[in-house]
Amino acid sequence: MELTLRNVRLAAEPAQVLDVGVDNGKIAAIGGELPDGSLTLDLEGRLLLPGFVETHIHLDKSCILHRCTSEKGDLAEAISEVARLKSGFTEQDVAERAGRTLRKCVVNGTTRMRTHVEVDPVIGLRGFEGVKQAIADLAWAIDVEICVFPQEGLLNNPGTEDLMVAALKDGAGCIGAAPYTDSSPHGQIDRIFELAREFDVDIDMHLDLAADPMELDADYVARKADEYGWGGRVAVGHVTKFAAMPPESFDALARRLAGAGVAVTVLPSTDLFLMHRDHDHSVPRGVTPLHRMLGHGVNCSLSTNNVLNPFTPYGDCSLIRMANLYANIAQIGQTNLLAECLNMISTRSAALMNLKDYGIEVGKTADLVAVDSTDPAMVVAELAQPMFVFKNGRQTVTRALPELHAPT
Repeated sequence: MELTLRNVRLAAEPAQVLDVGVDNGKIAAIGGELPDGSLTLDLEGRLLLPGFVETHIHLDKSCILHRCTSEKGDLAEAISEVARLKSGFTEQDVAERAGRTLRKCVVNGTTRMRTHVEVDPVIGLRGFEGVKQAIADLAWAIDVEICVFPQEGLLNNPGTEDLMVAALKDGAGCIGAAPYTDSSPHGQIDRIFELAREFDVDIDMHLDLAADPMELDADYVARKADEYGWGGRVAVGHVTKFAAMPPESFDALARRLAGAGVAVTVLPSTDLFLMHRDHDHSVPRGVTPLHRMLGHGVNCSLSTNNVLNPFTPYGDCSLIRMANLYANIAQIGQTNLLAECLNMISTRSAALMNLKDYGIEVGKTADLVAVDSTDPAMVVAELAQPMFVFKNGRQTVTRALPELHAPT
């Protein structure tokens, strides 16, 4: 055995304490009193979780806050500020900033990721190449899939599609969209589904990012998922319009998305920051209540989105913190729903990305994170910190717990 983790609790049965053994990067055994490994750690009854999964982040435009202005704080300004700056992005600049952000993710227990990377005639493939370099540099600690997408439009932005196709041919494993920036939102959605089928990749769209729920693109996406047989391979993110829907309409939409196999990602920090800037009091939260969609069978994830840029001028890349933020916004106090918030940064996120080798089961890849807690709900409630992180069974992170020094 290469690694033995003693006295661990698993989220499915936190009352039970057992051992987990790892060999050749895979979970080899789960049970009591396993033999010592080359490395043996005693977790003293703490939780062992599968590594966290970041489904929606933008590595290419992270860590540029010091270059931007953020006076209005709305979506239009954020898009405009990044558009102004990205003509000056170089591959090395992107690689350095993306690498800085990736390291934060790794330290906070993330072992799998989908990063959205924008291409257009201004940035070309420089952002894509820079992110690829950062991914290669940290491949020993995290697996990253690139989702290439047209932030500033596709049909209205000639040359963008050719760049997206080039990226798909060069390793991008997913295709995204931002229909609200296009001259023909449904036309962009149509073309994205066509490209997804041509390259046999999953789809992950920025969708319905506004305040008024009267006009939604979500139903059209569900129809296309049915038409193309792409159920289980489509996700939509942000969807802040859903937050303003009355319960009956919201529930009906959730059932429609579940039936079409369309997953939903909410980006709590960004959505909270950008939305409802026109209110001067009683400001709505603008964050869709994902936990209500779970009850209708929709697969859901919580994710970071942007880090230290005009879309989100914050971020330490802790998915546990993001789950806690969502629980606060959604006013969740029930322990079962707090535990679901943890699932929405781990097992549900893995299902969204169709990760087949994920989880704490014999034969699965040993991507693991040990946290300073004994209960899944309390991980979220108390912002429990990762203690150890393992990628393919190899220890990648150690975080010392705080110590009190009483006077002598």
